[in-house]
Amino acid sequence: MKKVSETIAKQLLQIKAIKLQPANPFTWASGWNSPIYCDNRKTLSYPEVRDYIKSGFVALVNELYPQVDVIAGVATGAIAQGALVADALDKPFVYVRSSPKGHGMENLIEGDISAGKNVVVIEDLISTGGSSLKAVDALRKEGCQVLGMAAIFTYGFQAAVDNFVEKEVTLHTLSDYQTLIEVAVQSGYVSSDDVKTLSNWRNDPAHWGK
Repeated sequence: MKKVSETIAKQLLQIKAIKLQPANPFTWASGWNSPIYCDNRKTLSYPEVRDYIKSGFVALVNELYPQVDVIAGVATGAIAQGALVADALDKPFVYVRSSPKGHGMENLIEGDISAGKNVVVIEDLISTGGSSLKAVDALRKEGCQVLGMAAIFTYGFQAAVDNFVEKEVTLHTLSDYQTLIEVAVQSGYVSSDDVKTLSNWRNDPAHWGK
């Protein structure tokens, strides 16, 4: 998995799905200042990257969750990735909305699913894990057994670690923040002097830069 993690980190930087700007930070919707911005939807526009990520997910699910019945994607970022994985595994696919649809059946889960099914959840990005774990709650409410969650990338915040432990959900990611920084330094994307700044942000993102 180390090779996969490094390869995906390189790909995310190359296609600018991830941007690192320690000297000119971004402002997230949450109001946090951040030296990193991640938009994994961009991976869908690059067939080679898209296929590599799909293959990584498929290998992970086959190895860890051979008993899976259904693949679930978290809306909206992981709908396409989840569908690709489900297709490769020849499994049913559903996706979980962030809130119920405001008309018709007012569905929270789109697609057919029933109690007792073993589900693996696919996500594109883990920050604090809040929205991802809401999807788990929705599936559990339908009587499903959530075997685990797999994501493309995680920032590795302690808050996320704590939230997944509290909800008793196992998280696996294809790449992560620490690997990204190592790859970024090796490739000259950032300087070694930036590593301390990038590490400090990850340790206390809510107060960094204030």
